[in-house]
Amino acid sequence: MKNLSRLFFVAVLLASFSTSNAQDKNNPWAVTIGANAVDVYPVGEDAPQGGYFDEYFNVGDHWNFIPSLSSVGVSRYLSDGFTFTAVGSLNRISKFGTNVDPLTQEQSTNTVDDLTYYGLDGRVSYSFMNTIKSKTIDPYLGVGGGYSWVDDIGAGTLNGTLGFRIWFSETVGLDINSTYKHAFEDYLPKHFQHTVGLTFQFGGTDTDGDGIYDKDDACPEEAGLEIFNGCPDSDNDGIQDSKDDCPNTAGLAEFNGCPDADGDGVMDKDDKCPTVAGLKALMGCPDADGDGVADGDDKCPNESGPAANNGCPWPDTDGDSILDKDDKCPNEAGTAANNGCPEVKPTEAVMETLNSFSKSILFNSGKASFKKETDQVLQAMTAIFKEYPKANFSIEGHTDSDGSEKLNQALSEKRANAVRDYLIANGIDASRLTAAGFGESTPISSNKTRAGKKENRRVEVKLKN
Repeated sequence: MKNLSRLFFVAVLLASFSTSNAQDKNNPWAVTIGANAVDVYPVGEDAPQGGYFDEYFNVGDHWNFIPSLSSVGVSRYLSDGFTFTAVGSLNRISKFGTNVDPLTQEQSTNTVDDLTYYGLDGRVSYSFMNTIKSKTIDPYLGVGGGYSWVDDIGAGTLNGTLGFRIWFSETVGLDINSTYKHAFEDYLPKHFQHTVGLTFQFGGTDTDGDGIYDKDDACPEEAGLEIFNGCPDSDNDGIQDSKDDCPNTAGLAEFNGCPDADGDGVMDKDDKCPTVAGLKALMGCPDADGDGVADGDDKCPNESGPAANNGCPWPDTDGDSILDKDDKCPNEAGTAANNGCPEVKPTEAVMETLNSFSKSILFNSGKASFKKETDQVLQAMTAIFKEYPKANFSIEGHTDSDGSEKLNQALSEKRANAVRDYLIANGIDASRLTAAGFGESTPISSNKTRAGKKENRRVEVKLKN
């Protein structure tokens, strides 16, 4: 027993330097050495034996020990939690059931001469360690068979095992199990055998010492990380060295591990301005006014302008959106169609366009307020009015026949004036605009249908002489 105690001490010492893990494909082999106890009392037989679990834990009266290592097992991991184990054991039996005094009914341990006990057994067991999601406690169930001898009497047995292991480290654990052995012959008693021992796993190779076995290590000669199958990431940027274009400088995955110090999306080695955030199109240099000319080359860095003018804007003296270089009337606002010179009056086609916009103006029901989607229509109308600064217009409002004639007349006037007010607020001279309402008096479609009423609810624009 002294040797066994020393082994337990070594196991605990090893546990302080390692992490735990069950026997698996990485450590397919294991050896267990320890001690066993044989109990021939609680096995469901007549006296002096007893029921299966009568006094199951009566160690002092019924368990047979020898004071030395008495059990050796060798295990081989199969797959999917299954392991095959072969066990050899020896013992001496001096306690065999219980005597009962017929007069006093007092019980005493039935002793026999020391009988030599040998066992050779094999089992297939299944581990529930993954099922319970533990890294140290490893319960298992096993079934198998063997051959046991008591002195020179031997017989085959059918065995069932319940046990668990406590893993102190990846290679060392404590194994405790209890096996019921059902003999096939009457001359060998059915019995329990309890075993405790230290298990040592082996068989895996980790050449580079990174905790990943060579068979699973993509870089077995170089210490690395588990997430990269054992390959290294020298700069700790989350990109393994073999895929990292800058393996010694932390960088970004989008640049294959190379850095982008200013965070502008241009890696430093391609960035002409690596310390100032800029644009990809300008090789990482900034463009404060957004005109496509890098600040270093822009003569007007805070004012947008074309590259042809070194980043400075072309002038537009009359503000008609036609640059002076293209404007035949640079000091008088005009239209693009007239090369920058003002149009005196809009054409018939322009008036048709203007009225197509005005008829699509949408008001809130029964009100002179605009619906939100009408804003773009009004903006387009305003742009056309600005193209003809010397022309005068009349804004006319119309309604359908729903409601009283008096209310419709008032509503049409309000809506015509709402359009006029919008145009004035957006830069059209008030003297150029008049507004009038005609109520339901001038329909352009039948008021008996919904579609007709919709057409009659309209705003029209007329050119004044």
